[in-house]
Amino acid sequence: MLLLAFDTATPAVTAALHDGERVLAESTVVDARRHGELLVPAVDRVLTTAGRALGDVTGIVVGTGPGPYTGLRVGLVTAVSFGDALDVPVHGVCTLDGLAWAAGEAGLDGPFAVATDARRKEVYWARYDGPRRRVGEPAVDRPADIAGVVGGLPAVGAGAALYPEVFADHRADPAHQSAGALAALAAHRLAAGEPFEPVRPMYLRRPDAQVPAGYKAVLPK
Repeated sequence: MLLLAFDTATPAVTAALHDGERVLAESTVVDARRHGELLVPAVDRVLTTAGRALGDVTGIVVGTGPGPYTGLRVGLVTAVSFGDALDVPVHGVCTLDGLAWAAGEAGLDGPFAVATDARRKEVYWARYDGPRRRVGEPAVDRPADIAGVVGGLPAVGAGAALYPEVFADHRADPAHQSAGALAALAAHRLAAGEPFEPVRPMYLRRPDAQVPAGYKAVLPK
C-alpha cells in the first residue's frame, strides 16, 4: 500500500505519503491564496523525499472539506485527475476528521471540538467523542451561536484559536491540517473496512459569486 494524501480545504496546503504503517514523507505550507500553485510541488516533494514515483501510488486520499470553494476544489480536482491517470481509487475524508485524528496523535481524547476558519466571522466545526468518533455532521456557524454546544470542551484548529471567548480550552496542537494524519486515518479505515466520504466538495454554504438578478434589457434600435 502506498497512499498519496493531500488537503486544500484550509490555508494549509499539505501532502503526504503513507505506506499503511507510517508516514514516509510530508510537506505542509500555510498560504491561503496559492493552493493551485503549491499543491503539485508539494506532491513532488514528498515523492522525492520518500524515494518513490507517482506510479508507485496505490490510492489517493483527499480532504473533502468543509472549506471555501476556491481552495477546496483544487484538491478535489487534483485527486480525481490523479486517480484517473493512475487508475487507482480515490478516498474522500472529511477535513475535520483529519484534524481530529491529529488531535488524538497529540494526546487528546474525547469529547472535544474541531473548528476551522470559515471567514465571515464563522467557523466550520464538529464535535467528537474521540479521535475517530464524530458526533453528527459538520456545520458552519457563528461561534456565539454554538457556545452552548462547544463551550467548555477542549478544541483544536485555527478556527477555535480565533474565538477564545467561545473555545476557551483551545489546544495549540494541531494548529493546521496534516496530510500525514489524513493518510493515517484513511489507512485505518481501509484496514477496518470502514466507509469513506463521497469524493465531492463539502461546501456547506453557497459560493461568494452570485448570478446578478434583474438584468437591464438592452434592445437594438
